[in-house]
Amino acid sequence: MPSNKSVSDAPITQFINCRILRDHHLQREDLWVREGRILDPEKLFFDEKGYADERVDCEGSIIAPGFIDVQINGGYGIDFSQPSNDVSSGISLVAQKILEHGVTSFCPTLVTSPPSVYHKVLPQVKVHGGGRHGAGVLGFHLEGPFISLEKKGAHPEQYLRTFSSGGKDDLMETYGGLDNVAMVTLAPELPNSQSAVRELCQRGITVSLGHSVANLSQAEEAVQAGASFITHLFNAMLPFHHRDPGIVGLLTSDQIPPGRMVYYGMIADGIHTNPAALRIAHRAHPSGLVLVTDAITAMGLPPGRHTLGQQVVEIQGLHAYVAGCSVEEALEGASLHPAQLLGISHKKGNLDYGSDADLVLLDDALNVKATYISGEEVWRRGA
Repeated sequence: MPSNKSVSDAPITQFINCRILRDHHLQREDLWVREGRILDPEKLFFDEKGYADERVDCEGSIIAPGFIDVQINGGYGIDFSQPSNDVSSGISLVAQKILEHGVTSFCPTLVTSPPSVYHKVLPQVKVHGGGRHGAGVLGFHLEGPFISLEKKGAHPEQYLRTFSSGGKDDLMETYGGLDNVAMVTLAPELPNSQSAVRELCQRGITVSLGHSVANLSQAEEAVQAGASFITHLFNAMLPFHHRDPGIVGLLTSDQIPPGRMVYYGMIADGIHTNPAALRIAHRAHPSGLVLVTDAITAMGLPPGRHTLGQQVVEIQGLHAYVAGCSVEEALEGASLHPAQLLGISHKKGNLDYGSDADLVLLDDALNVKATYISGEEVWRRGA
């Protein structure tokens, strides 16, 4: 029977015997959910005289907000940068598979590609919520093609572009449109990049700096124009130098506009970035850390030859490392901070009252035991 007819006919679920991540600490509290959102138990008890219709015994698990991956290129044989007539089915497959990793929302990422790829891929996938079908899509992350030749990394040189038409026109000519785009990574040293940054920000699109040889002054100008993220810090940018720290210097810059925050992505696998470098970044600017996978089509597949956009990559092994963060800080780097970066922390990335009940249950070693979206169990280990 519904417990609160005067307020809602929806059932109430109470998660018991758990430690929940709230206010930057793991706290021994129950968690209450109704209609896909987290409830304030005081209002439930005293204003509504309500009670739980269902109890979920978490057996001592940690409950954290669902993870948000803002940089994932594909996985399980799917490459988001490969054009097809049914891009959405590939994204749906990855969306379903990553539930087992606690990811409840993500930004499918396209690496540098020819305009024809963007024109074909981008219109096929709309922003949508998650559920049993898979993690929700928050919008595309377009990593390139407006990046540095010197720091192109695995991006194909022949498709790199500059802002030769002043910025806005270049964006539209290349991408074909910006609907359902959440983030764009660009190199701020490119001429006319500031115009592009402002155009993107006016459209509510997050601008990230990466694959760049920018000095600190150029990076600061981009942030003053609206940029707020650094794509895979330390990778594909000038190394730190004491006379000009480059983009890395944004972590401690005194030129960031008041009330603004610069976030930075880290691939914390011990390969892309040495754990000592991760610790340096985290200690300098802990509230800006955003953990990303930067996963490619090879995720979930055996070693061998796989694609990354227009390139072929050879996978010979995979190692994962954790370094430098407390449990709470690591969990916030995978949930709260990416939500803040994308401007959706009013509903995702935390367990505040009224937020979406996107949850991940973890053991003390941070292995995922179960994943919930809008309060509904969508994956459980061993199920």
